[in-house]
Amino acid sequence: MQRILSSQLSHHVGATVRIAGWVHRRRLLKSVAFLIVRDAAGLAQVVVTDPAVRAAVESLPEETVVEVVGTVVANATAPAGVELAEPTVRPLGPPAVPPPFDLYRPALTATLPTQLDHAPTALRHPTRSAALRISAAAVAGFRAALDARGFVEIHTPKVVASSTESGANVFALDWFGRPAYLAQSPQFYKQLMVGVFERVYEVGPVFRAEPHDTVRHLAQYTSLDVELGFVADHRDVMAVLRETLAGMLAEVAERAGGALATLDLTLPGVPAEIPAVHFIEALKIAGAPADEPDLAPAHERALGEWALREHGSDFLFVTGYPMAKRPFYTHPDPARPTHSNGFDLLFRGMELVTGGQRLHRYEDYLAALAARGEPVEPYAGYVDAFRHGMPPHGGFAIGLERFVARLTGAANVREVTAFPRDLHRLTP
Repeated sequence: MQRILSSQLSHHVGATVRIAGWVHRRRLLKSVAFLIVRDAAGLAQVVVTDPAVRAAVESLPEETVVEVVGTVVANATAPAGVELAEPTVRPLGPPAVPPPFDLYRPALTATLPTQLDHAPTALRHPTRSAALRISAAAVAGFRAALDARGFVEIHTPKVVASSTESGANVFALDWFGRPAYLAQSPQFYKQLMVGVFERVYEVGPVFRAEPHDTVRHLAQYTSLDVELGFVADHRDVMAVLRETLAGMLAEVAERAGGALATLDLTLPGVPAEIPAVHFIEALKIAGAPADEPDLAPAHERALGEWALREHGSDFLFVTGYPMAKRPFYTHPDPARPTHSNGFDLLFRGMELVTGGQRLHRYEDYLAALAARGEPVEPYAGYVDAFRHGMPPHGGFAIGLERFVARLTGAANVREVTAFPRDLHRLTP
């Protein structure tokens, strides 16, 4: 008899079926016992009246893996409106050691550190696994949206020879006796691959050795990177980002409806045109000093509230960041060279995406590095490609975990990360 999932039971009313999963909860009443079995698709209720089967159920703690064979019976009060009657219950392993929290309760009551210490079992809770299902659907939507627009998925090295892009906040390691570093970004590689495919994207880990112990930072996170050639300026990149976000949210709605229901979430709409303000205007809206070189988290929150109030949008572009706060490869605004053709996208008052137009001429790279007092040699393998012809191009990067945290309303990005890595945590 082939195993079916809990979500398929309603299609088999009156039939004898086999399910398998974990003992989610046991309710032992005087005349009847209820066994709730959890599988990848949800929950199934098993009604036990036979004394021998009841005795077996009583000996199986929560999280024990079991197989149940029974008859599917309609019951409007049961999960999905059906339950299994007249069952046989067979353990598929030894009785489980119960975890240090109850997974059958609607919400995990354990502290977040306790959940993270016991992540392999905490992630079984429907609310924790729901966030990961949303994450998976978002990545599927990211890929689908870009595939439909002629982008090619690439895979770039995560171990690099020099810590060039962002300074000292890198993880060093030994590479066969030579110094090496974990990549902070695929930025250089995805730019170079524009010279091959014109439009590329990557889904992969990035590593930041920044000593930030906050609810929004991780030392390793998943970056959704995009780069495209033959752009007029950063606005072409922003248009692709808007379409990508819409595709991601559409796929979440399509693939993760059950997870959204579990978390009682309504997805935000992506405006046909996401509102945008220049950095100088953003400072005024946020009440920040005019000489502020960047937006602080409080400024981002104020801008998010403004975008929702004035435009009914959870998303807001801030363009024209000062060149001094952008990487050397950023293209300046031709009309205002102290500011960039770069942008951030704020999602519900938090920076979610950084992007912009890049330099594409070899001489401009030499000048940009010289202006910052940087030698060319560490960047030679990157900069040299621009001698051989590169189109005007730009791109962006979305932090997946931060996106899902804002989408679900999680207070801490670790709540939507399976096995977070940060300043203090390297296990499990």
